Amino acid sequence: MSLKATLQDEQKAAMRAKDKFRLGTLRMLLAAVKQVEIDERITLDDDQILSIIVKQVKQRKDAAEQFTAAERQDLADKELAEIEILEAFLPQALSEQEVASLIEAAIAQTGAAGMQDMGKVMGILKPQVQGRADMGAISAAVRSKLA
Repeated sequence: MSLKATLQDEQKAAMRAKDKFRLGTLRMLLAAVKQVEIDERITLDDDQILSIIVKQVKQRKDAAEQFTAAERQDLADKELAEIEILEAFLPQALSEQEVASLIEAAIAQTGAAGMQDMGKVMGILKPQVQGRADMGAISAAVRSKLA
């Protein structure tokens, strides 16, 4: 079953359970998916939907940090609860050892020798780690290996 169908089924389950918070979060996610589909006039596959979920999680993390800095813990808690709901649809996160081995393999595969080859390495890594690891941390790790 596709990820979009799973999201729609979860939305129906939240409606039946009268879980308003979960329902609102799922509706927001499905609206973001629908918006991209309408804007680009395409039907999204699972990888594209995963990238939307990752983007939504990142936005909520940023918002939670800002709310915490503004001493609005109630709003930060709401954002963190939404993150938990969204992360349930992401694949299993990679461990640090798995990330390190993927980076080593990508560097070996591209024959990268320095910072000028970082784009090649990241191009290979991005589809492998999409939604399973923080791309900022991956980028920093690749940069330190190539420096």
